[in-house]
Amino acid sequence: DSTPSAFRPPFARRPSSPRAMTAGSNGAANGMNGHKTVCIVGVAGFIGSHLLEKIIREKDWHVVGIDMVAPSKIQQLLGAEKKWAARFEFHQMDVTTKEGVECMREQIKRSDTVINLAAICNPSEYIKQPVNTINSNFTDAQDCINFCVEFNKHLIHFSTCEVYGRTLSSYGLDAADPKNYILDEETTPMIMGAVSAQRWCYACAKQLVERLIYAHGTQNGLKFTIVRPYNWIGPRMDYIPGVDGKDDGQPRVLASFMTALMKGDPLVLVNGGEVFRTFCYVDDACDAVVRIVERPEKSQGRCFNVGNPDNNIRISDLAELMIDMYSKITGKPKGTTVKISGEEYYGAGYEDSDLRIPSMSLVNKQLDWSPKTTLKEAMESTMRVFIDKYADKLANKKRSADEAAPAIKAAKV
Repeated sequence: DSTPSAFRPPFARRPSSPRAMTAGSNGAANGMNGHKTVCIVGVAGFIGSHLLEKIIREKDWHVVGIDMVAPSKIQQLLGAEKKWAARFEFHQMDVTTKEGVECMREQIKRSDTVINLAAICNPSEYIKQPVNTINSNFTDAQDCINFCVEFNKHLIHFSTCEVYGRTLSSYGLDAADPKNYILDEETTPMIMGAVSAQRWCYACAKQLVERLIYAHGTQNGLKFTIVRPYNWIGPRMDYIPGVDGKDDGQPRVLASFMTALMKGDPLVLVNGGEVFRTFCYVDDACDAVVRIVERPEKSQGRCFNVGNPDNNIRISDLAELMIDMYSKITGKPKGTTVKISGEEYYGAGYEDSDLRIPSMSLVNKQLDWSPKTTLKEAMESTMRVFIDKYADKLANKKRSADEAAPAIKAAKV
């Protein structure tokens, strides 16, 4: 959920100084009064921030938050005046360093449940930094797993729906047969592309760490639950290039489309936008995670799809939906689209999964959970936050660039 630091050689450790920041003057997430203590690794990212907010507002649990990045997305939850101040503390640390790993070990030791969200999960990075992607999602995850084994903690590990790869129907099997395109946790085979298609390095690393977790469950008695998210969306997701992300960054599809809409640029449809995505509102999804924590007898030893099959949409249709909705919200003229190849947009080695529709049988049965928010409701809520936060900043940035353009052109002459 939060993006690890720049590349480092596999298994290398650098010294660091973990920094603790409590929500209030006490910041005592020790669970000594009998309340559950939950450690969230990757707490300052998109999913982590929403999960933290739900827990501390609705439960009496203590939360120990860990992340490598500054707590900008959870800043509104910090402060001694907050009524939950004594139940939350934040530790900023680099968990790829020796000192950071040891600090994480101590926080896991004092917790009851550990939720690991830390990962690189951006398609552009899979092509640009495949080694770092594999290390982040497999190598760096092992310390957290090992500590949960050592201290007998319930590990809730976040994987991805991408572990399923491409559907059987994409290889010519009957597209009308649900078993060829509905993704089931216990029966669907996982089919990746060629090794040379580096887009799959993320999915393969995530699948391998799932298998490692299962192996620890069998061999060492690890109490675990694996979550496979299906394109969770909501406020605070991703970034806008040039505002709170690097200028040449390529965020995921919703943030990319929002950037284009707010700048007045065409929305880019990679490979024509022919693939489908199934979007789930983050508030619904976090409810499922809380149920996993609350019901270990139902969740341990399981893998759960957490998505909304009713919100399945072709990316080209998503673009049209967002164009219409943006115009309705802002009163501005409708935007346009442009088609581009995946190789041109991301680089050589790009492939994509064709369809991601989750089976909901297991999560319904074990957790009595189903999502409630429609695609239009989720999109409008998310888009309004993007507009409120970024529209003026992008307009000012464009204005400054336009004003500077004549001087830059003159200097070149």
